Amino acid sequence: MATALRGGEATGSRAMPWVQLVLGIVCMASIANYQYGWTLFVLPMGGEHAWSNTAITVAFTTFVLFETWLVPVEGWVTDRIGPRAMVMIGGALAGLGWILDSISPSLSALYASSALCGLGAGMVYGTCVANALKWFGKNRGLAAGLTAAGFGMGSAATVIPLANLIHSSPTAYHDAFRIFGLLQGGIVIVAGFFMARPPQAKPAEAPPNPKNLQNVRMYDWYQVLSSSPSFYVMYLMFVLMATGGLMAVAQLAPIAKDFYVDTFPVTLVGITMPALTFALSIDRIMNGITRPICGWISDYLGRELTMFIIFLIEGIGIFALWKFGTQPVPFVLLSGLVFFGWGEIYSLFPAISRDHYGQKYATTNYGMLYTAKGTASLLLPFGSVIVAATHSWTTVLIIAAVFNVVAALLALLVLKPLRAWEVDRNQRLGPAAPGEPIPVLAT
Repeated sequence: MATALRGGEATGSRAMPWVQLVLGIVCMASIANYQYGWTLFVLPMGGEHAWSNTAITVAFTTFVLFETWLVPVEGWVTDRIGPRAMVMIGGALAGLGWILDSISPSLSALYASSALCGLGAGMVYGTCVANALKWFGKNRGLAAGLTAAGFGMGSAATVIPLANLIHSSPTAYHDAFRIFGLLQGGIVIVAGFFMARPPQAKPAEAPPNPKNLQNVRMYDWYQVLSSSPSFYVMYLMFVLMATGGLMAVAQLAPIAKDFYVDTFPVTLVGITMPALTFALSIDRIMNGITRPICGWISDYLGRELTMFIIFLIEGIGIFALWKFGTQPVPFVLLSGLVFFGWGEIYSLFPAISRDHYGQKYATTNYGMLYTAKGTASLLLPFGSVIVAATHSWTTVLIIAAVFNVVAALLALLVLKPLRAWEVDRNQRLGPAAPGEPIPVLAT
């Protein structure tokens, strides 16, 4: 059956959900370096400008804040006009941000261009994930995971050429910012032109497994904030999990240098590379494959139980990185385990948000939850301050490991029974109009 696009809305083809999924993955892969490639720029920028690691970390925090905290507003717009315009504009802004990074003469200019890049990346990220959730019903965990995998794995194919270009001379990072900014932004603009929303919002579908509770109500943003205690538990868990992962993303190169393993050659499966380059390559692969794998598992095992298992694995991985990461091979392997235990939050949280709050306002509601990543980024400069004061990564890594264990326990002991209570309450209350408060203490 032929497929047509009318005003950003798709009609006609059963293959269209998969077309939209592939387009979303392409867009997500194209913005991945804006976050995951950042660590490669930290040392050359600091060397050329004599900027401290803490000062450069503020630029990364700025990127994450603008990538996350404006997503609810962008989601509100996307829920009404469709994904095409948001993705195309976002790709243009993200690419422009890196081009401006290439010529930033001061920290204030670097922060401004990082904010612009974050704004664009957030428009692309939030729109693509929510669009996947809207196009898919029973397999929404897998759909969200595959889309998020594009972001997690997107830089795997480009990390080596990006690193080689940056390291080709002390000032070559300027060319890397400019070239990759143009390339990545252009791909998003082209792919975004073909993105579309579903023909119409469908009623909430039955979950693939009764272990994945699904609400009978479609919450708007006001009902989420005023009537759902589960949202605040999810938000806290998201902050705890994102903190450790973002620390690894932004500081992996300095950690490797301080552990004296960054340039040490490591040979695995017949491939030899410096430990840091090897770790960055494996990390992106692990960070990507965990998203569809854990999303698919959660479709059948249940969101909360999957969270408990995988969050606990990351906590153990961070603790092991502290204990054994001063050796090159363990550093490479354990950093991969940490990224495997972290990346899945970007499939599990959007899936459980869609389960609990419905399809109609999925972009807005997940956007509100996604701001937890921005909140977590505010803690990153404190990590650099602790390291500067203690001359060690011990305290920072132990805190990150504890955060993960706490999040794992919250998933099983708090979020799961609380969600069950809310679903039962809403089944007895029946439908609610948009904006109508849902009684929190209804019995």
